[in-house]
Amino acid sequence: MTRKLLGLGALLALLLAIGLLPASSQSMGEAVPTIVVRSVTQAERPIEYETTRLVVENMRELGLDVEHRAVPWAQLIDEVWYTRTGDDAWEMTYWRMVGRPERSDPDEFTYNLFHSSVRDGGYNFIGYNNPDYDSLAEAQRVEVADKEARLDIICEAQQIIRNDMVNAYFVHPLTPQVVNTQVFNPDSVVTQAGIGVHNFWTWIGIEPTGDETTLTTSTTSFLNSFNPLEIAGDAPSRVTEMTWDRLMRINPIGVAEPWAAEKVTWEDPLNVVVTLREGMTWHDGEPVTAEDAAYTFEAALAGTTQTDEDGNESFRAEAPDYYPFARNVANIEIIDDLNVRYTLHTPSAAFETSSLAKLNLIPEHVWRPIIEDLLTKDDADVDSIQEEIPIGSGPFKYVAFDVNEFVLLEAFDDHWARPKIDAWLMNVLPNQEATLGQIQSGEMNFLWEWPGDPGVLQDIVDSNEQLDLFSAISIGFQYFAFNVRYEPFDDVNFRQAVAHVIPQQFIIDNIYNGFAAPADSFVSAALEYWRQCEDLPSYDYTIEGARQLLADAGYSWGDDGRLHYPGG
Repeated sequence: MTRKLLGLGALLALLLAIGLLPASSQSMGEAVPTIVVRSVTQAERPIEYETTRLVVENMRELGLDVEHRAVPWAQLIDEVWYTRTGDDAWEMTYWRMVGRPERSDPDEFTYNLFHSSVRDGGYNFIGYNNPDYDSLAEAQRVEVADKEARLDIICEAQQIIRNDMVNAYFVHPLTPQVVNTQVFNPDSVVTQAGIGVHNFWTWIGIEPTGDETTLTTSTTSFLNSFNPLEIAGDAPSRVTEMTWDRLMRINPIGVAEPWAAEKVTWEDPLNVVVTLREGMTWHDGEPVTAEDAAYTFEAALAGTTQTDEDGNESFRAEAPDYYPFARNVANIEIIDDLNVRYTLHTPSAAFETSSLAKLNLIPEHVWRPIIEDLLTKDDADVDSIQEEIPIGSGPFKYVAFDVNEFVLLEAFDDHWARPKIDAWLMNVLPNQEATLGQIQSGEMNFLWEWPGDPGVLQDIVDSNEQLDLFSAISIGFQYFAFNVRYEPFDDVNFRQAVAHVIPQQFIIDNIYNGFAAPADSFVSAALEYWRQCEDLPSYDYTIEGARQLLADAGYSWGDDGRLHYPGG
């Protein structure tokens, strides 16, 4: 009899632990408050909306009260990027990091997504703070001579982030793009590793087959701004990389090569001399000089030291988006009209990729007065600046734009790499039906962004001989981000439990229609060398396992099934 009673007690304890019995008789903490999970709207990006809706439903199976808040992308950026702390701070959001050429080196994600120094205004909007991780992020930057040693460091960094589960990665998209090959020669379309065909090399090299010399494309999101010192989102970034030159660019196979620079010469691990191409001019006719190349980094480094009421000092960068990519520069010396020397604080394995190929070359005569004015103000930075007609030196120049409707560029005839098309037009089309209609009718001839079901594009291409479909695995990734500053997401056990309710393979098969690869890290499978690591921890889809993990961490469930914090 005693053995039977003990068995029953053990069974009851087990049922209680996994939340199948109420925990009214045991000590428990307060109920976990309502959690708001953010995403874009269904109309704007149905894949992201449907994925979020599915995960929200699964989170409710854990005994959570969850609200799905869907808003336009521009509003989501404001709510997440600019509301990191305080009563209105975001908690959990669907987010995406897109593939950009300079992200071909893992440094940008390794450092800028997670280093504690960029929690307040940079890409570490989740608020992650781990001194051990910071040390790794810094160490991989200075491991210049031994690439294998750097790989080991980056693998260890991936392990830490996967264990800490501060971001729940689930896919690297296979970016589908459609090109009208009656308008453009398909052989002139360039596929860039980890990016796809919507890249700088395609924009400047695509060849018209006839009289139509304007490339017409679209975006589902409002364009926000065109500012060389702000990273305003994916679509604006595609525009700025064409309208402002960079000292180096990432070529189609993912390697940094000189661009506005004629050559880049490393004198030693800390000193690099950049020699500019002769004869370059800004879109307003002024010459591009070494002073401009120097001021580009000076502007990115500009800021003020502020002191709070407790006497603590902090640095406020005027260009917070680009400050992390310039901060390793200790000194800038103008040698002559075409040569400038950058001296680094520490050796940097990624300086060419993450700095010289990242910063947009800006005209000092335009931006020095702007930056000097901003330095006199406490509540403004470069994100508030929009030139009426921006001045760059890139192969395209601005003709007109309305950030809510379109941007029109034309080829810059005086550029040494003048594009083969005469104009580039991007329209804002939040409605997917309009996007499909325009690519089918010929009103649009290059569809570079498609947030809907990729299978729909495949069907359209199969029935239209004028259209070709291109796709490639992205450097970027889709994930759920957690604001780890606040409960319950400050608890790694809670974050891991949420990771277990994301049905990764179901999402790939049924929402992405197979146009995605599984993700478990901020380093994409497109970067094969940097994924030569031991297997990362897996978080298989299991509601029961998630509940057990919470129970083991001391969480419990009330009579109404609501999840409560650990007691005591």
